[in-house]
Amino acid sequence: MVESFSPKNIIVTGGCGFIGSNFVHYVVNNHPETHVTVLDKLTYAGNPENIAGLPSDRVELVVGDICDAGLLDRIVPGHDAIVHYAAESHNDNSIADPEPFLKTNVEGTYRLLEACRKYDVRYHHISTDEVYGDLALDDPARFTESTPYHPSSPYSSTKAASDLLVRAWTRTYGLRTTISNCSNNYGPFQHVEKFIPRQITNILTGVRPKLYGEGLNVRDWIHTEDHSSAVWTILTRGRIGETYLIGADGERNNITVLRMILEMMGKDSDDFDHVRDRPGHDRRYAIDATKLRTELGWTPAHTDFADGLKATIDWYAEHRQWWEKTKERTEARYKAQGQ
Repeated sequence: MVESFSPKNIIVTGGCGFIGSNFVHYVVNNHPETHVTVLDKLTYAGNPENIAGLPSDRVELVVGDICDAGLLDRIVPGHDAIVHYAAESHNDNSIADPEPFLKTNVEGTYRLLEACRKYDVRYHHISTDEVYGDLALDDPARFTESTPYHPSSPYSSTKAASDLLVRAWTRTYGLRTTISNCSNNYGPFQHVEKFIPRQITNILTGVRPKLYGEGLNVRDWIHTEDHSSAVWTILTRGRIGETYLIGADGERNNITVLRMILEMMGKDSDDFDHVRDRPGHDRRYAIDATKLRTELGWTPAHTDFADGLKATIDWYAEHRQWWEKTKERTEARYKAQGQ
């Protein structure tokens, strides 16, 4: 049976990050009856500018750590649901130093689950398709909800661990939870360390883009607004205890995406440098979102990747002040890693 749920007060962890802040904007713009409390530690990836300008009577920012049980005791009561986006999520960082990923992704999830159990709060868990490992480039299969977990990196292994905690708390304690595993997001407010904004901002600053290896790794791209609408659909109508995969049939390899960006920005499609590949770099991700589409009736709105990519390029070109201050140190870190 599909549950109908109409939350009036929700906590969005990591709501100043890329995907979380886009979800906050989506809720404010589409569900005026819902108040959002953003809980964010404001690490390097959390930027309060991402939610600046949203009405103060609809959105409240609480700066704090999801691992702080005392803080959760103060803010969780009175809320209907927690939507948990907060995570350390950059693979390169997890390879360089796994410890923050264990702290935030595993312990943080545990603390939130315990708070939801204590105060009887609905919980939705944002995960990633990377928990499934990767697929061969010539494999016609796609990930489904029954695909075995086979994570490749410290990042994806900690996300897999957090998913398993959610399932255990549902089975053992009867917690009202759902999980979604999404493919690669793109759109506004994404940190410049990530693939698409890194290439765009390199070109905008007169630097040749960098491509890992041969660029044949395939990612299944989805616009972040479609991710947001899918999460809301699952939160409000998903079956308790279920996992739903979110994807928009957007498979493209990295070299194709990079060449699209170069051509859209008036550059030669070969105007980039190959750099040393990431250790253990997953080959291909691909999502089968049939369950979400058929059971809950969700469909993506941004089905033309070229249009979405062009709008993303335009956003970064128009918001240089948003990313310029972080660009230099991000590239310095990549250079130190030989990438």
